[in-house]
Amino acid sequence: MVNFNDQDFFSSRCVWVNGPVIVGAGPSGLAVGACLKEQGIPFVILEKSDCIASLWQKRTYDRLKLHLPKQFCQLPKFPFPQHYPEYPTKKQFIDYLESYARKFDINPMFNECVQFAKYDKSCKLWRVKTISSSGLEVEYICQWLVVATGENAQKVVPNIEGLKEFGGEVIHACDYKSGEKFSGKKVLVVGCGNSGMEVCLDLCNHNAQPSLVCRSSVHVLPREIFGKSIFELAMFMMKWLPLWLVDKILLILTWFILGNIEKYGLKRPKIGPLELKNTQGKTPVLDIGALERIRSRKINVVPGINKFSYGTVELVTGEKLKIDSVVLATGYCSNVPFWLKESEFFAKNGFPKAPFPNCWKGKYGLYAVGFTRRGLAGASSDAIRIAQDISKVYNEDIMQKKQNFSTHTRCMSTLCVN
Repeated sequence: MVNFNDQDFFSSRCVWVNGPVIVGAGPSGLAVGACLKEQGIPFVILEKSDCIASLWQKRTYDRLKLHLPKQFCQLPKFPFPQHYPEYPTKKQFIDYLESYARKFDINPMFNECVQFAKYDKSCKLWRVKTISSSGLEVEYICQWLVVATGENAQKVVPNIEGLKEFGGEVIHACDYKSGEKFSGKKVLVVGCGNSGMEVCLDLCNHNAQPSLVCRSSVHVLPREIFGKSIFELAMFMMKWLPLWLVDKILLILTWFILGNIEKYGLKRPKIGPLELKNTQGKTPVLDIGALERIRSRKINVVPGINKFSYGTVELVTGEKLKIDSVVLATGYCSNVPFWLKESEFFAKNGFPKAPFPNCWKGKYGLYAVGFTRRGLAGASSDAIRIAQDISKVYNEDIMQKKQNFSTHTRCMSTLCVN
């Protein structure tokens, strides 16, 4: 029985949810919602922004496309339109997600920023407190909580000496839209992942002069081999071969296609690309043209940064470069530790402690979707599992309530007869 004597239980407007609360209306949250709809289970999706997939709609550059073929990026129960290209554009993917939400009649509660979520052991329920853009506080009470804020909820801004004194424009990659306004400028791009490489390529296409900071080692792979996606090829080989052997084959093929990239300042890690992704979550760069610009010296690869000063960056080698602007392609992190008051299932870095494939379910009705470091395919797999798991308990509860109602009705009938 729920205990409603707790004074702060009704300290704000309370809403009982007869199903799970899903935090986050990105692809992961939408996927869980769609799977729950198929099971006939009600739910509420809370989203701090004013739209679905806010990362894609508001924090990505214009030229962005899916890096993997569309069949590996579609959400459950709804394929991409056949006329879409193999690598859909940003706009096409957003259109797909909006169609997905309409298809399954998913209507998130927008502008609801979660302040905290905690499990109340006395009530055996989750309490999720939000504040809206208008300042209204609401507390959602539910039996299940699905964390769908994902791996890239919050930008990472490194603390680099002198950056505040640099004087020029400094933006994170999430605020970068196009290289048009940087035409003719010297731009330092910090970070050599997929975003950093693609931002440099875009800057080149707009006649800027980018320098790419490559502090650590990185795997650069061709996006396609023999006309097939390298990801698709890797998935096929892993059906028959161990991961370490697939890594070796991929690196040999990459060497034949791209050549020795270390002479351009891009050092390869000692661990293979798939093993590195599985163990450390570091995604290999899929080359879509940046390497050609690096070879032609239109993109200047430089080592780590020592410090900034006015209009200048000093590298770890002591070399100084005059630059006009800085783009921080330094990635994102999970924001879960800031609002989820729980430490058994989630680690301090905001990811589930349990490794894949056991990172989707915690205790007391807590679930995580989109934290597998396996992209949209991993999120879709999580969503299906979560909906099926909740469905078992939900349907058992319904059956129990029906039995209780039947027993109650018989008792009432007996009383009336007597």
